[in-house]
Amino acid sequence: MEDVAIQSYAKDIILMESKAIQNLEASIDKSFSDAVKAVFESKGRVIITGIGKSAIIATKIVATLNSTGTPAVFMHAADAIHGDLGTILKDDIVICISKSGNTPEIKVLAPLIKNFKNTLIAITGNKDSFLGKQADFVLNTFVEKEACPNNLAPTTSTTAQLVMGDALAVCLLKLRGFSKDDFAKFHPGGALGKTLYLRVSDITSQNMKPQVNPETPLKDVIIEISTNMLGVTVVLENDEVIGIITDGDLRRMLSTTENFTKLKAKDIMTKNPKTIANSAMAIDALDLLETYDITQLISHENGKYAGVVHLHNLVKEGII
Repeated sequence: MEDVAIQSYAKDIILMESKAIQNLEASIDKSFSDAVKAVFESKGRVIITGIGKSAIIATKIVATLNSTGTPAVFMHAADAIHGDLGTILKDDIVICISKSGNTPEIKVLAPLIKNFKNTLIAITGNKDSFLGKQADFVLNTFVEKEACPNNLAPTTSTTAQLVMGDALAVCLLKLRGFSKDDFAKFHPGGALGKTLYLRVSDITSQNMKPQVNPETPLKDVIIEISTNMLGVTVVLENDEVIGIITDGDLRRMLSTTENFTKLKAKDIMTKNPKTIANSAMAIDALDLLETYDITQLISHENGKYAGVVHLHNLVKEGII
């Protein structure tokens, strides 16, 4: 198959699946809203189960719910009927995912869940299936055809299941008033978490605090910049920031000045440097650095010099 044919075929698959997702909109009804409210008002957890590819989708929905404030647990449908039913507690709500709603494991499992008197939510492509009839609420994920040319491999149907799970999770997030701060509590690791909780103070506390006064000779300015390894020093007068000198300032000075032995910090500093509060978020520091096309920011706390944030710090922390 030629490249053009492969690309054309891939585009057809994407369009087919996107159309199937658009068609899901018509499936959002009172059963969906009742299911959302049941989960929201529940005192228990959400147990999500399925078999085959639906089980894989279930694990992703579990992860999404857990990260957005709704406690959830995955239970494989086959394992459930061989001992794992003990996973389900009294107040838990069970979501069962199955395209057909008629697989043997689901036919065994659904009545058992009902016997436990747990609320059962079905995510299925066949609302008239065994599962659909057993469930208290049905989230209809019917698709006309799988993207698989044989209409066999779960492709479009699992995409629909995933999207329905996202719709459920985000509606619950909305009901809970789940904020960025809440999100950060569940995502402390990696770049995502750091954009939500890492503050300028977390960076400046690890850096040196280079500083000179206006009368500091150029030689000592160079030593201060070199020693503190931030490519910059702050110029302080009576504990107030009055300027900044970067290694770029030094290079420019060397290229334009023949006799610099008598120069002092005040002669080469940049006045009114860009600053940021020590309590600000690190991601806000990145925005300022990008806006002004600079690599260092001076941080302040209660109006006093607190430290320096370097672009490299943000790279190291994974913010960029």
